[in-house]
Amino acid sequence: MKLFGKTLNLQKTLPWLLVICGSIGLLASFVILVDKLQLLEDPGRTFLCDLNPIISCGSVMTSDQSHAFGFPNPIIGLVGFAIVITTGMAMLAGATFKRWYWLGLQIGTLFGLGFVHWLFTQSVYSINALCPYCMVVWIVTITTFWYVTLYNIQNGIIKLPAGLQKFGFFIRRHHLDILIIWFLLITVLILQHFWYYYGQYVHL
Repeated sequence: MKLFGKTLNLQKTLPWLLVICGSIGLLASFVILVDKLQLLEDPGRTFLCDLNPIISCGSVMTSDQSHAFGFPNPIIGLVGFAIVITTGMAMLAGATFKRWYWLGLQIGTLFGLGFVHWLFTQSVYSINALCPYCMVVWIVTITTFWYVTLYNIQNGIIKLPAGLQKFGFFIRRHHLDILIIWFLLITVLILQHFWYYYGQYVHL
């Protein structure tokens, strides 16, 4: 399947992607942290995003998973997205980075990818509630990881074996197709799990 089938010029595109995704993620993390602190002050507080039993920021923020490492998760986002923004801004200013830096950023985004997918499974299958701000963080984290990975492959920072060169070209050419399918799969899993609630409105 080919929706666009065009390889991105990541030298020009990646800096903007990092700045935009990083800024959105930083803002969402800040909002989550502020809400978390307000919830600590007033445990009975409700939020604008507490729309129903499923879309409920409060349910997510009061869960054990909201502080997986002993402190509020959004602190990780504030630090991580600040690094992402700084990297993008530096690239726009003409800075170049050593291979070790890109590998470090790759490891960081890989950690972020694993963490948001863990949070996704916990939110959907354990907490049984969704936080819209958290979902925004999921989206920008996945997008950041994906395009940092493609940039590193394109520039030889991640060296693919000869047998995977065609695969590397394929994913760079179909980068947006793969990302859309990724998000659609997450959406389908969410709808499948919560269909017991939303399905009743479809049949009305």
